[in-house]
Amino acid sequence: MGKLIYAFNVSLDGFIEGPDGKFDWAVPDPEVHRHFNELEKQIGTHLYGRRMWETMKVWQTLDQQPDAAPEEVEFARAWREAENLVFSRTLTSVDGNARLVRDDPVKMVAELKAQSGKDIDVGGAGLASIFIKAGLVDEYRLYFYPVLVGSGKQMFQGIEAPIRLKYLDTHPFVSGVTLVRYAPD
Repeated sequence: MGKLIYAFNVSLDGFIEGPDGKFDWAVPDPEVHRHFNELEKQIGTHLYGRRMWETMKVWQTLDQQPDAAPEEVEFARAWREAENLVFSRTLTSVDGNARLVRDDPVKMVAELKAQSGKDIDVGGAGLASIFIKAGLVDEYRLYFYPVLVGSGKQMFQGIEAPIRLKYLDTHPFVSGVTLVRYAPD
């Protein structure tokens, strides 16, 4: 059975985007990128909303760019191995290794978790909030970047009641990025 993982690069003050909608402060250095590459190889399915899909689809061809770093090339190749499910009511089509989904996300992901032998990750705070509320997220991975952005988009949205978590582990990177992992308690 696959685990549903919600992972994000987040500022120390809890934002995944700054007030301008940018997250250029969260660009992984080669060490962090290699870590992401290893994790990517364990993912069988990515779940995206429209905005996150539009951000992530760059990986469809990034490895073909002459100036792509070796860790970017490796990530792009691993990323394309996974299926991408894009939940959107506004898109009319998606390309590459993606499938547009209009079905009930909670029902679909519950079934997917039961069938999958590989992990599943969800990208995008809005979509993740649906799965968090439904109790489907098995692990939270917060990559804290040593920056304060002051305001912007929060990683967790629409949480209406406390959700108790248990600590799994912490991994510091040389760059100052720190991974903290939690699971529902």
